[in-house]
Amino acid sequence: MSVIIGIDPHKLLHAACAIDERETELARLEVRTNSRQVADLLAWAAPFECRSWAIESAGGLGYLLAQQLVARGEHVVDVPATLSSRVRLLGSGKSTKNDANDARAVAVAALRAPQLAQVRVEDHVTILRLLAKAQLDTSRAKSRACCRLHALVAELVPGGIRKEIVVKQAEQVLADITPTSATQRQRLDLAYDTLSEIIMLDDRATRNKQRITTEVIASGTSVHGIFGVGPILAAMLIGYTGDITRFPSAGHYAAYNGTAPVEFSSSGRTVHRLSRRGNRTLNHALHMVAVTQIRHAHSEGRGYYDRKLAEGKTPREARRALKRQISDRVYRQLQADAGSK
Repeated sequence: MSVIIGIDPHKLLHAACAIDERETELARLEVRTNSRQVADLLAWAAPFECRSWAIESAGGLGYLLAQQLVARGEHVVDVPATLSSRVRLLGSGKSTKNDANDARAVAVAALRAPQLAQVRVEDHVTILRLLAKAQLDTSRAKSRACCRLHALVAELVPGGIRKEIVVKQAEQVLADITPTSATQRQRLDLAYDTLSEIIMLDDRATRNKQRITTEVIASGTSVHGIFGVGPILAAMLIGYTGDITRFPSAGHYAAYNGTAPVEFSSSGRTVHRLSRRGNRTLNHALHMVAVTQIRHAHSEGRGYYDRKLAEGKTPREARRALKRQISDRVYRQLQADAGSK
């Protein structure tokens, strides 16, 4: 008998529920999140020899437990929280979370959705995702710091810093300011603190880029061979794509990254609109590649972009079409990389 064990993970405890192929509940358990969590779960599940595990948000709160189970040789799938929520809604008419039933909803979701992503042992993909996320977080933190510095200097000097902040120029601007009151002195001190934060973030970004470059080379990927894809974009494309084999076709991958248009139909009229769905980080990476190719007249992407303009497309429509072409190219390269291992 095949058994699916659904797990609703939490910070302090994990709720587990085992069901059979007819959705009949076989057993329930709650375990504390501690060093014995895996041993307790495996001892409880020992009677179910033909078993698989379904963990809600295996990349979030359920990350550690999922990796521990995979390391023990268990088959684990990742159940999106939205999917288990729909199961709760269809089963009870309410989407309100309840620990007593959430684990069962996760198991039912896994039973009825066989295309769920399998959790795998972490490899270079996870490393690149971590580094790419760190780089994005650093970049966003620097942007916020620069905005604060612009605001502070604008209250000290007419017009403030008129251009993009460069550390040496900002230092010179601050050095030329002579405060005439205690309030201005406080603003100047805060401006110096903010500038120090920007310098620290610049150093962190430089170190992180060096690590990304090393890991991209070590991964042996061919994605960086695409025009416009540097180490950081390669890390984003690989890390946020994950296991490329879970996408049956380039169209499925395009739907995941938001470069495939969404079909809307009503009263016999069918239109295709820009997709706001999918992984927005991947979509941003593809957008940056497209913009880079458009800016270089000798690139293959620029030739494709010009042909779309000649067909009567607007620049925005041509850029979207190019993003889809780049998505298909990335898909083929990642598939080739996966096949060579």
